[in-house]
Amino acid sequence: MLKRLKLLVLNILRSPAKKRLILLQTLVAFILTILLIPTNLVEVKMLPGKNNDTFSIYIDLPEGSSIEQTKQVCDCVSTYIRPEKEVLNAEVFLGTGSPMDFAGLIKGSGFKNSENVAETVVNLTKKHHRKEPSYMMVHRMRPVIQTACEGVVDGTLIKFVEPPAGPPTLAAIVAEVYGQEAQGIREMAKRVEDVFKETEGLVDIDIIQDEIYEKFEVRVQSIKIARSGLNIEQVNQILYLAFEGMNIAIKNSKTYDDQVPIFLTLNPESKNFHSKEKISIENRLSSLKLMNQKGMMVPITEVIDIVPVKSRPMIISKNLHEMTNVVAETDLISQVYPLMEARNNIIDRFADDFEIEYIGLFDLEFKDKKSGEVFQLLWDGEMKVTLDTFLDLGTAFIAALVLIFLLMVVYYKSFVLSGIILLGSFLSIIGVILGHYLVDLFTPETFFLTATSLIGFIALIGISSRNSLLLIDFTKSLIHVERMGKQEAIAYATVTRATPILLTAAAIILASTLLASDAVFGGLGVALIFGTIAGVISSLMVVPVLMDMSNLNKHFHLEEDITQKERNLIHCEEEFTLN
Repeated sequence: MLKRLKLLVLNILRSPAKKRLILLQTLVAFILTILLIPTNLVEVKMLPGKNNDTFSIYIDLPEGSSIEQTKQVCDCVSTYIRPEKEVLNAEVFLGTGSPMDFAGLIKGSGFKNSENVAETVVNLTKKHHRKEPSYMMVHRMRPVIQTACEGVVDGTLIKFVEPPAGPPTLAAIVAEVYGQEAQGIREMAKRVEDVFKETEGLVDIDIIQDEIYEKFEVRVQSIKIARSGLNIEQVNQILYLAFEGMNIAIKNSKTYDDQVPIFLTLNPESKNFHSKEKISIENRLSSLKLMNQKGMMVPITEVIDIVPVKSRPMIISKNLHEMTNVVAETDLISQVYPLMEARNNIIDRFADDFEIEYIGLFDLEFKDKKSGEVFQLLWDGEMKVTLDTFLDLGTAFIAALVLIFLLMVVYYKSFVLSGIILLGSFLSIIGVILGHYLVDLFTPETFFLTATSLIGFIALIGISSRNSLLLIDFTKSLIHVERMGKQEAIAYATVTRATPILLTAAAIILASTLLASDAVFGGLGVALIFGTIAGVISSLMVVPVLMDMSNLNKHFHLEEDITQKERNLIHCEEEFTLN
C-alpha cells in the first residue's frame, strides 16, 4: 500500500502535466465549493433549531378584549394540543405570562398583565424518547392552530416561542423603526409589517406597540353629586365595589384568632357588558344606586358622564430616541435570506415616497419627499447576533492564518514554504462546505453552515498546518542528511508521514461522529469530519506538488550550507598546504 502511494506520488511529481492538472482541479473544486454559499445550496445560520422538551404559545387579543374572549381562544388552542401523543401536559396562564424562562427573559412574557393576553406552556416527552423534534412539531402545528384559532376573535395573534439554541433575542428578525413623531413611526412600522407578511419564510409577525383603541371614561360630576345629596367617595366606592370588589366588614370566629374579612363584589355575569356600545354601559351602570342623605335612592348614572376617549399608548424609546419594533420569526430557514428579500422589497416599495440612503451594512434611512420627515430602519435580533458572531469568527480565522504564517516565516525564514503550509491548511474549507452540502441532501430539514461549523474550521487550521509542517521538515532532513533527490525525498516523506496523518484523521473523524448528530453542534462535527478528509488529501497530494514546484534548496537554505562547507574545506586545504 505504501509502495503504491510512493509510486503514485513520484509519477505525479515527474509529470508536469499531472502536477498542473492537480492544481487546476484543486482551484476548480475551491471555486465551485465557495459558490455553494451565494447560490444558497449551503445556507448560513447562527445556530440551527434546538430540540427542546417544551415550547410556549403566546396569545395576544386586541386591546380591550375580555378575559372570557381570551379563554375562548385558549380553549381552541388546547383542543389541538390534547391529541398530540408527545405532549405530556399543557399549562394555561390567563391574563398573565408564565413564570420567567430563558425565552421569556428577553421577550418580556413575565410583564404581561391584562385580560387580552395569555400564554400556554406545552411540555413534551424527553427528546430521546420521541422521533419528531420540537421544532418540527412547532412547524407542523403553527399553521393549523393559527388558521383555526386566530379567527375566534378578530385581530388575535398567536405566536409559537421555542427556547433558543443560543443567546436569547427579541425575535429572529427585528426591524427597529425610528422617527421624529409617534404617528409617523406607527405608519412606517405598519408598512414594514405589510412587507414582512408578504415575505416567504417569515411567521409570527407583530408590531411591539400598544394599539390605539376607543374606550370609555367614567367622569364624576361633582356639582350633580352635591345637589343629589351624595359625596364623591360614595360614587368611587360603589364603582370599585361592583367591578373590583373590596372588604366591607369583618367577622369574628371562635376557631380562628384573626378576624375574617368579608369581601363583596358582583358576580362575573353582572360584571360583563353585552357590547362595547355606550348604551350597554349605561344600562349596566343604571342598576347601581346610592342612598343620599334624605334616604332616596339615586342611580349612579345621574351623577356621572360616560365619555368615549382614545387610549394612550406607551411610548417606547431606545437610547433616548422614540421607536418601535417590527418582529418576525423564521420557519425552519435562516433569517439571513428572508431579511435580504424583505429589505429589497422595502427599498422598491418605499422609493416612490422616500429618499433612501444606506447607513451601515443593512440599515436604511428614509426621508419623506413631501414632509421632509426622517425615519431610520435598523436591523436587530438574531440577524445582528449572526452578523456579529460570523464577523468575530471571521476575524479569529484571519488572525489564526496570519499568526500561523508569521510563525512559519520565523521558523523557515521563507515566505514560500510558509505560504505552502498556509494554503494546504486553507484548502480544508473545501471539505467543510462540501460536507454541509452532502449532509443537507440526506437530512429532512436544512443543514445549515453555523457558528459551530466555523469553530470547527478554525480548529482544522492547526491540524492541517501540523501535517504540512512535518512533511516539509522530513523532506528537508532527507535532502540535507540522506542526500536524496528532491522528488524522491518528497515522495518518501509523503509515504512515511501518511500513516500518522491517516491515524490522526481517523481519530478526529471517529470522535466527531458523536457531535454530528447533535442539533446544535452538528455543524462542528460535520466540519471536523469532512474538513479533516480534505486536509488529508491536501497534505498528501497538493502540498507535495507545491513543494516540487518550488526551489527547496534555496528555501531550505541548503545552498548556503554547501557553500559554507566548501569554504571550510578550502580553508582547511590552505592550512594543510602551508603546514
